[in-house]
Amino acid sequence: MAEAALNAQRVTAKAAEQHNVQNVSAPQWRNALFVAPYLVVFVALLVIPLFWGIWISLHKADAFGVGKFVGLTNYVRLYNDHIFLQSIGNTFYFVFLTVPALAVIGLFLALALNRRTRTAAVLRAFYFSSSVLSVTIVTLIWRIVFIANFGLLATICGWFGVTPPAFLSDARLAMIGIAIATVWWCIGLPMMLFLSALQQVPGEIYEAAALDNASRWRTLRYITLPSIWRTFVLVVIIQIVLQFQLFGQARLMTQGGPNNVSKPIVLYIYEAAFTKWDLGLGAAASEVLFVLILIAAMAQYAASRRKGDEG
Repeated sequence: MAEAALNAQRVTAKAAEQHNVQNVSAPQWRNALFVAPYLVVFVALLVIPLFWGIWISLHKADAFGVGKFVGLTNYVRLYNDHIFLQSIGNTFYFVFLTVPALAVIGLFLALALNRRTRTAAVLRAFYFSSSVLSVTIVTLIWRIVFIANFGLLATICGWFGVTPPAFLSDARLAMIGIAIATVWWCIGLPMMLFLSALQQVPGEIYEAAALDNASRWRTLRYITLPSIWRTFVLVVIIQIVLQFQLFGQARLMTQGGPNNVSKPIVLYIYEAAFTKWDLGLGAAASEVLFVLILIAAMAQYAASRRKGDEG
């Protein structure tokens, strides 16, 4: 009887175990409830507007509603609009000016401030503080710096008898002035991302390098940079996506001038859709911008991944 009772207990325990396993793995759709809020927001704010924009770009649309279907007419109009083509060149030029500067300067600041001292903490807060400012405040500050004759830069140059560069009115310098203001404004995020990555590198590796009398350059090249390479790629891709969306600085500092040399794609979209009320043309331009951002980000990711695999 003792053996029969023991067998019965084993059967009961096995049945209970199977029941618990079934409860753990049963209805898998319950797991989707945890990501459902994010999916709803993602679809509502990103997916639906994307396809809605594509649909509008294929129609003649204005402030009074969507009109007849015109196919690719709006895209042909963009192709024949030299101002739009110029805005594409302006945007790429701006990305070329800002993204490498943000990545390199952000990395330099992170390396310099990766210390456990009060001074480093204060400087980190100081450099990051500009990132919390609104674009209106940033452009106001830099207009005060760049304004001709009375600006801070003009005053400093006047002390030395030097003619100040006209960043806001010179066609050759307008985009450079906007890039300087943007780098000052956005440098906090790359710096903090690099700092986070640097603090994840084991200290024992640096101790071993010090015992081998490795120079700072060799340590940076063979230890630090390979260890934070993924973060470097992330920073570059994030900045590409962000800087392709240049709008506020160009609108508030130069109004896209002089002679449209500082007009980015987003400012062109704004003027087409909300100044001329040509929503179809604005939607078509926004889809072109989406494709350009996607291509640039994927190309950077593919190139960096290939380089990482070779290394």
